[in-house]
Amino acid sequence: MRSSNPVFSRRGFSRDNGYAGFNTAPQAGYAQGNPYAQNPYAQNPYAQPDAQYGAPPQAPATTDRMTMDDVVVRSALTLGTVAVGAVLAWALLPVSGTSYGLAVGAALIAFVLAMVQSFKRTPSPALILGYAAFEGVFLGVFSEMFNSRWSGAPFQAVLGTMAVSGATLLVYKAGWIRVTARYARIGIAIAIAFMVVMAINLLLVAFGVAEDGGLRSFGPLGALVGIIAILLGAFFLTLDFKQIEDGIAYGAPRNESWLAAFGLTMTLVWIYVEMLRLVAIFSSND
Repeated sequence: MRSSNPVFSRRGFSRDNGYAGFNTAPQAGYAQGNPYAQNPYAQNPYAQPDAQYGAPPQAPATTDRMTMDDVVVRSALTLGTVAVGAVLAWALLPVSGTSYGLAVGAALIAFVLAMVQSFKRTPSPALILGYAAFEGVFLGVFSEMFNSRWSGAPFQAVLGTMAVSGATLLVYKAGWIRVTARYARIGIAIAIAFMVVMAINLLLVAFGVAEDGGLRSFGPLGALVGIIAILLGAFFLTLDFKQIEDGIAYGAPRNESWLAAFGLTMTLVWIYVEMLRLVAIFSSND
């Protein structure tokens, strides 16, 4: 199954010869009738039994398999690139028509790089870091624009993004949310419907049919839409967490940790942008 976040096209780990995402590892004590009970390796493409002894192969002395440390380091590098790009854009591009144009251009380049990576067969650190850099430029100008009108909004949005991410991780690790294939399908269907509605709303606003942003207005309706968008961001995070967890458990190649960093970065950017708008809406109503 494909992994999911706002792009809807980022594929799972090891697309050609391994982990594909959202499989559940076999566990001891399954009830009778489980089709995997007699073959505990059926769902794990990296755990093939030894041909001679029928036992799992010994772990190699040196491994090139993905670990949590790999994911943390590459995620920190990718998010750090976003942060550096944002800080430089904030400092060097004062709010003006020119900076808006540069921000839109940076956003388009980031989108293209993200799409290219999404359809590549292997992760490309250059593409992922390039995406992060241009996304950072966009976020820097975007954040400065909001800060010029709602002072402190970006800082509050950062805190809100951290709170949502931390709460989602806590809920996920506590087992209060079980990320299954059915959970993923339902959530993705809702997310696609949301994106379609937002696209239609954008067209209506562009042609003057809907006023003041339509569903994305800075009023109660816009706040409701923003909350829904943030909840969808939290949903994407649970899928990312599950994919990372399973990728490590099933021995995905180490370079796949770049895909984990890529997905987490896109999801966190999504949450931050929506949180920034939500903070602005609430500040406007004070």
